[in-house]
Amino acid sequence: MLKATRITLPVKGGRPAGRQVFLKQQARTNRRITPYRRAIQVAFAILCIWIGIEFYFFISYLESGGLDLPVARPPGVEGFLPIGSLMSLYYFFLSGQIHPVHPAGPFIFVAILVISFVFGKSFCSWLCPVGFLSEMLGNLGEKIFRQKLMLPRWLDYPLRGIKYLLLGFFVWAIFLAMNQPALKAFLDSPYNRVADIKMWYFFAEMSRLSAIVIGSLVVLSLVVRNFWCRYLCPYGALLGMLSLVSPHKIKRDTRHCSDCGECARACPAHIRVDRIRTVISDECSTCLACLDVCPVTDSLTLRSFPGGRRIAKKYVAAIIVTSFMVIVGLAMVTGNWQNDMTNEEYLHHIKFHESYGHPTGGAEIEELNQDSGVDTDGWGVGGRITQ
Repeated sequence: MLKATRITLPVKGGRPAGRQVFLKQQARTNRRITPYRRAIQVAFAILCIWIGIEFYFFISYLESGGLDLPVARPPGVEGFLPIGSLMSLYYFFLSGQIHPVHPAGPFIFVAILVISFVFGKSFCSWLCPVGFLSEMLGNLGEKIFRQKLMLPRWLDYPLRGIKYLLLGFFVWAIFLAMNQPALKAFLDSPYNRVADIKMWYFFAEMSRLSAIVIGSLVVLSLVVRNFWCRYLCPYGALLGMLSLVSPHKIKRDTRHCSDCGECARACPAHIRVDRIRTVISDECSTCLACLDVCPVTDSLTLRSFPGGRRIAKKYVAAIIVTSFMVIVGLAMVTGNWQNDMTNEEYLHHIKFHESYGHPTGGAEIEELNQDSGVDTDGWGVGGRITQ
């Protein structure tokens, strides 16, 4: 193994002279973090697959009418219900109570917010299974096309605004258009009670249109790295906004920088790290790829603001994983991991899950606001349904 040493380049005019740096391995004082990040991504993806397998057996038990051996529902599935989790979190701030239908959801949501605040949007590049899949598709696409493709700026910037429009709609619907009784009525409704089951059937019994849309996103992700994450994911938009106020930023020291451009070429978000002193971007996910490829010691570092304290790459991995586990563990020890629904309730609701709907526009949300004073058992699209 090559020993890390410091490269001292001749300086002209306060900047390192020369652009060719050939002793990259010797110049690094820290090991590459990317292999460790990849291991964490794989481990989290395996965890999500295991949750999916458990949920499959739970659905099979329900489809049998309760004749098969009872299988417990995995609460981790609530991590795939971000909108419902946001609503539950908002309900907690309004009422001081954790809604019992999907109690694990707001804890998972808070864990994601915390780690993305501490290390700007880091959930997307360290834990998110969709982000991991997008990254793998992007790597495959670069091998196929033998280059890193990106859309022209005149098209890239407007498309990046789509995810913020989607986020704005959800913010309007949850925080502005819906009153507190309506929020509780929705969370109590049969639709929300079986939202995870409806999500399962969306993928298990996918319509032709849905298959075409998802297939198109896969193809587009091969051509343009992180197409879904960069342009369409409202979750990423929220975390990107949060990352702007993160106390930790990647900083480039112009006194050491050799202007080789390796950092910009390595950045999956196409950030021109080699042209700025501090990376302040809603697209930066703190994947630390730029730090891994930087050939000169102390040129690129992750630092806290204010104070400028340097944060070692290995601590980023440890803090992200530990923070997530601690907050999720808190849900478990406080009794807010499993929901309050019995198997008998699930066996009843699965018979009618196709008839359950949710408000899809302003008029239906207003109707929910007006009707929220009554029992909401049986909510359907745009109003109550009769069972």
